[in-house]
Amino acid sequence: MAAPELRAARPDSIALRAFAVLELLCHAQGPLSLDDVTQGMGLPKPTVYRILYMLTEAGLLRRDPHTRRYTVGPRLAAFGVALWRNDGLRVPWRQALEQAVAETGESCNLTVLENDRVLYLDRVETDRPLRLHLTPGTRVPLHCTASGKLFLSEMKPELLRQWVAEHPLKRYTPQTITDPGILISEIDTVRRTRVGLHDSELFEDSVAVAVPVLDADGRICAALALHAPSSRENIKSCLRHLDVLRRSAAVIAQSMGFDPVSAMAAVVGQAPGPDDPTPPAAPPATPPPSP
Repeated sequence: MAAPELRAARPDSIALRAFAVLELLCHAQGPLSLDDVTQGMGLPKPTVYRILYMLTEAGLLRRDPHTRRYTVGPRLAAFGVALWRNDGLRVPWRQALEQAVAETGESCNLTVLENDRVLYLDRVETDRPLRLHLTPGTRVPLHCTASGKLFLSEMKPELLRQWVAEHPLKRYTPQTITDPGILISEIDTVRRTRVGLHDSELFEDSVAVAVPVLDADGRICAALALHAPSSRENIKSCLRHLDVLRRSAAVIAQSMGFDPVSAMAAVVGQAPGPDDPTPPAAPPATPPPSP
């Protein structure tokens, strides 16, 4: 495991070395030990230990006292959310959301994972009179939302089972999935299809579908979702908008410096078989024109 880009450069600056350590931890699939980081950085262990200590003291990393492994800390997580809200990034993804709404006729939003909640970064409402009004900054649960199920699908199966066992599956509507086995089965399907679904599980008379925004490694870094009242749409009719949503998700990924074609290539081995009704379609190499 090597830190991207900066690893090869072997930066002499302590600041750049610290940044490379942060990159390594952010790209890791789970907490890393001192030996893991030392191997990934290719630096002397005492140097790596000092960097880890400095970053932990600053709140950028967190060290588990039992496992002695390091992971992203609260300050770094807050920095990531603040970066998402930066206006320089917001302009292109706002245009992508507007394009999706113009083509689908339904409200669309961009979300990220924030601890154990889904955070709405931005949302563009349809101009149709019947709609569910949600604002940026809204936080919703993972287990009963389309975007939340996508984020849960990034967990390895054993970690997902542990998460479900440790988190009560609160019922919000009669359709909320509260049975752990049923939820795990649905997340397994989401993991294969890369499509999250919501059928009146958090809000009654509401359906939603969500597709991932993929980073360079093909991992889900955000989600783009379409919402509609179930009196106007249903899950099947929402699925016809998947191509539009994936094109907009690709534009958002490109605005963050990720190549959507490479990202799809990274997950091609996870693509569903021909019998699956919602296989992921590779996005175009160039974004569609802004409205």
